[in-house]
Amino acid sequence: MKRTADGAAAPGTAETVVHRVARPEDGEAIAGIDTSFTTDSVFEVTVAGGGFRVVETRVEPPVHKVFPADDGGGDDQGGPGPDRTVVALDGDEVCGFVTVSFAPWNRRLTVRDIAVAPAWRGRGVGRTLLRHAVGFAKECGAVHVWLEVSNVNAPAVHAYLRAGFVLCGLDTTLYEGTESAGEVALFMSRRVD
Repeated sequence: MKRTADGAAAPGTAETVVHRVARPEDGEAIAGIDTSFTTDSVFEVTVAGGGFRVVETRVEPPVHKVFPADDGGGDDQGGPGPDRTVVALDGDEVCGFVTVSFAPWNRRLTVRDIAVAPAWRGRGVGRTLLRHAVGFAKECGAVHVWLEVSNVNAPAVHAYLRAGFVLCGLDTTLYEGTESAGEVALFMSRRVD
């Protein structure tokens, strides 16, 4: 960990990151976070024995994914319950965020979106944002936290596994008709302790 001469955490280190509920003025910074990634493995999904088999596979050359601009269309997985966006800040710079919503009918908290700026990946920012999501889940009385991730986003899948999520389903058609056609949606969840 970088330190200044007086022993304080140096700017740009994980110890300088603070978290708070997002404000309207954070919208532009949130939208400006680079969510692209590069990976040398993907999770291949194949039909096997009347079910599906998901296997991590190396790819050459590595896959570089740039997510399409958000169309604002949303989905039907939400509910009338509360939602929240938490931002991670280094000084005035938004270096990550998580947006969640709660559906009372099945007591599910859905991670709608989560992103960490490239310079902050692998430094605990995403893990802490997920902790905030789980904390909000507890406030709402949720029994589990649920999310969707593309099978080509192996770095995110590994991060979610480390955070206690498990694969709970998939959809081979979710991305049809979009720029992500051919990818498979993996659904992951974790119980709220």
